[in-house]
Amino acid sequence: MLTLLDQLDKGTLWRSPGGIHPPEVKFLSNATPIGQLPLASTYLVPVPQVGENCTLAVKVGDSVLKGTPLTQGTSIWHLPVHAPTSGTIVAIEPRASNHASALPVNTCVIAADGKDTWCELVQNQLDDLSHQQIVDKVRSAGIAGMGGAAFPTHIKLNPVSEIDLVIINGVECEPYISADDRLMREYSQDILAGIGIIHRLLTPKRIVIAIEDNKPEAAKAMQAAVSQCGLPAGSIRVTVIPTKYPSGGEKQLIQIITGREVPSGAIPAKLGIVVHNVGTAYAIHQAVTQGKPLVERVVTVTGKNVGKPGNYWLPIGTPVDHVLTATEFTPEPDQKVIIGGPMMGHALANIQVPILKGTNCILVPSSQEIGSTPEEKACIRCGECATACPALLLPQQLFWHAKAEEYDKAASYNLKDCIECGCCSYVCPSDIPLVEYYRIAKSALKQAADEKQQAERAKQRFDARLARLEEEKLAREAKAKEASERRQASMTGTDKNAVAEAMARIAAKKAAAQAVTGESKAAEPAESSAAAPEITEVPKGKAAVAAAIARAKAKKAAQTNADGTDTNGAETDSAVNVDASESVSVIEVTAQTAPLSQKDKVAAAIARAKAKKAAQQTDAAPLESTETTDNTPEISAADDKKAKVAAAVARAKAKKAAQQAENNSENGLSPNATLEASSTTSTQTDMNADAETAVNAAAGDTDVSNSDVNDAEAIKKAKVAAAVARAKAKKAAAASIAAEHKAEPQVEVEPELVNDIQTKAHAVSPSVDEVLDTAAAGSATVLPSAESTETAPLSIDELKKARIAVTIAKAKAKKAALAQEANASSDSSVTND
Repeated sequence: MLTLLDQLDKGTLWRSPGGIHPPEVKFLSNATPIGQLPLASTYLVPVPQVGENCTLAVKVGDSVLKGTPLTQGTSIWHLPVHAPTSGTIVAIEPRASNHASALPVNTCVIAADGKDTWCELVQNQLDDLSHQQIVDKVRSAGIAGMGGAAFPTHIKLNPVSEIDLVIINGVECEPYISADDRLMREYSQDILAGIGIIHRLLTPKRIVIAIEDNKPEAAKAMQAAVSQCGLPAGSIRVTVIPTKYPSGGEKQLIQIITGREVPSGAIPAKLGIVVHNVGTAYAIHQAVTQGKPLVERVVTVTGKNVGKPGNYWLPIGTPVDHVLTATEFTPEPDQKVIIGGPMMGHALANIQVPILKGTNCILVPSSQEIGSTPEEKACIRCGECATACPALLLPQQLFWHAKAEEYDKAASYNLKDCIECGCCSYVCPSDIPLVEYYRIAKSALKQAADEKQQAERAKQRFDARLARLEEEKLAREAKAKEASERRQASMTGTDKNAVAEAMARIAAKKAAAQAVTGESKAAEPAESSAAAPEITEVPKGKAAVAAAIARAKAKKAAQTNADGTDTNGAETDSAVNVDASESVSVIEVTAQTAPLSQKDKVAAAIARAKAKKAAQQTDAAPLESTETTDNTPEISAADDKKAKVAAAVARAKAKKAAQQAENNSENGLSPNATLEASSTTSTQTDMNADAETAVNAAAGDTDVSNSDVNDAEAIKKAKVAAAVARAKAKKAAAASIAAEHKAEPQVEVEPELVNDIQTKAHAVSPSVDEVLDTAAAGSATVLPSAESTETAPLSIDELKKARIAVTIAKAKAKKAALAQEANASSDSSVTND
């Protein structure tokens, strides 16, 4: 069985799948030798052209010579860019790119001086250079693949695996292009010298120069050069292959020469094979032996609208419009200028773009050659595209997913293996530009991959920053800890005591602040006397309440002393006013210190009602004093009775408050009630006291009536008493409703208790002490502290008292009405007499 090398020596060839046979039309440019064009006035050199991570080595205003490096970089993918001619850097700015999109790229604009002076070149003997030095020279010369892919050549010359076969690609299967054909005809010895350098670096077992059978002159020239080269006999040969497009593709050419298929996503080096273009071999020879960087290349300028078609040495960066002008370009309406061949090239949107390292052709076809762009029609699913595909892909599936922008699904069909040869578009009966869809999909996938890579890099930088900050924090903490330990070690006993005392003062201040703001709950109550109410720790915000109440009491006491009023009645009114002002002050301060709850609103309403009641009593007092001048003994006696009633009520209130405080202490409750309970309970107590006062007043009124004193004063007193009774009835009803909202059990008033109190109320001369004792004994009202804010639930006795007060008020109102009617009838009888 023959080995692969034996088959190569015999010239055995294999067939590649797919492919087409378009018109070649190479005769327009391959009949004349490679020429030169006049220098342009301005050259546009994009930076970078191949690779990335480069920095500019020049600035605006610098003078450069031909071959001067314009960029520098350290990345393995970086290839330097050199000045194509001598001149001055007049601008470094974005200019339109040599791409179908014409997107701007950073460009060095060089104004040529017309001298085309080379920089200093260093020539070398190949035997004096090591392998690494050769690779470095190739890289510093900026050599890239000249077949159109522009892949960095120094990477192919330094593979990681052993290379068995090197293929020199001279196929040039694209129609119209003849640059490699003329180069092999005219510079075959230089190409073989470059192949010798490749052989030294890679030491392959075989080197095959592949040429299509439509280039017989080139094949003869290369065969003659092989016979004269110094390479070992049998290690290199020229192989002529059949003409078919795209047999010049790297993977397709490997399959034709060796019969092997490069796996998807793999490179030929994994199979021990490397492919170089004949133009690349020529540039390697120029760089290593002559020291010349890649600053020019052979470009085919062809098409029926060019007056001088042919192949020309063009400096990298030469504007396309300068080339067309120098070759006598005659444009037509809607003229297309194509970079590359008709199959894989792209039309330019702007001809003010430069020649690049991968530019091998400028095609200017006439309307008869290329025709108008046909309208795209619907796919008929004929399958011709799949038959013509040299990469054995499914162009129809790729088209559907690319058109639907389902780029991930298109990638799953090996979109990256598409070489964009254009065979599918060429055979499509629906005139669908399939390759354009594939290019868009590839660009989108590349952009997504770049964004993902950038996001990953950003995440790595962010993680590194967090790690750095954490390290810095730990370092600071360690440094502070060491400093603290040093300070503690150097401290004396006095310093330590001073620190301890300072810490103790800080703790004391903090405890005091917590006590003031209510955060501390451990304050103990102190008792000043048996009659005084218990004083407990004031919760948060209650200090202001207590201060307001104290100020109100002091102000009222001062007013009382200033007026010289010391009667019991005045003191009673003063107490009422003070209580009202205290209630209002408490409500106002509480509203300012904290948001009002529903209970606070009820307490505020009760306080306002008490204040209004006190004002009414104050207004009624002068009226009584002015209208009872003639009945001074009777009024004085009534005032004396009222004062005694008020004193007894006060004693009952104090006694009940003490009992309630003791009960609360035994039950584990706070000794003081809440603000709402204070207001509500005091209001109910006043009602009960007023009820008892009303009983005594009724008795007094009976005495007056028995003594036949029925004047206007008695009528007015009756009216006032009726109004007060109605107000008390409303308050009692409100208290009853509030009690019902608190879900307290409903208590019916005992008939015996009602009859007892009514009997006492209707007695003509009841004993005052007996009424007071009854009221004190039956009262369930507690007089709480004004500072308290805990709500005390209403007891059963309090509910009973409230209902009794309502009944008494109604009886009193009825009695007053009857007395008024009797007086009216008496007056009318006197008038009739």
